[in-house]
Amino acid sequence: MSKAEKTKQFIIEKTATLFNSKGYLATTLSDISQATGLTKGSIYGNFANKDELAIEVYKYNSSLLSKNMSRSFSDELPKTVDKLHAFVDFYRKNWRSVFSNGGCPLLNAATESDDTFPNLQHQVKKSFEEWAGKLSAVIIQGQKIGELNKKANAEEYASIFIMLLEGGILLSKTTGDEKFLNIALNKITQMIDNELNILPS
Repeated sequence: MSKAEKTKQFIIEKTATLFNSKGYLATTLSDISQATGLTKGSIYGNFANKDELAIEVYKYNSSLLSKNMSRSFSDELPKTVDKLHAFVDFYRKNWRSVFSNGGCPLLNAATESDDTFPNLQHQVKKSFEEWAGKLSAVIIQGQKIGELNKKANAEEYASIFIMLLEGGILLSKTTGDEKFLNIALNKITQMIDNELNILPS
């Protein structure tokens, strides 16, 4: 990695929580300068403008979430149901960390970019499509090997899981009460065990 690339990565990592907590539009160049300890000139020497940095920060934040989710689906868990439970457990165990860093980066960016930041909105759309694709792929694989109900629509279940999860995060973050996220996670667990799983636990 070149010096310029290291500097860009430093700026992205130092402002990741800032953008996610304060908002991509509300974050100012002064905020970025303060978070990084770099001059405004140095920041603009690495990024054409704040929007370009905001997009790169979003990609960074969403990639961290994607990596954590992918760990849930690793081959270390042989059963498909266990992979889906690990996905749920990630949020059950790590919600404090997610909330302390501003909440779900996909949800935050989706809410903020609607009609005001089309380039960011495009990135968020891609993230949700990738997320739904990974979830549905796990379900389809489970159906192929005879562990999950073959009549279930994998894409629909993946979408429902995401909707429940994001809704739970939104309500819990807004109210400061984790019960809404737990309700959503419990519902997803029930669907995995009672609607998707066909093998005895």
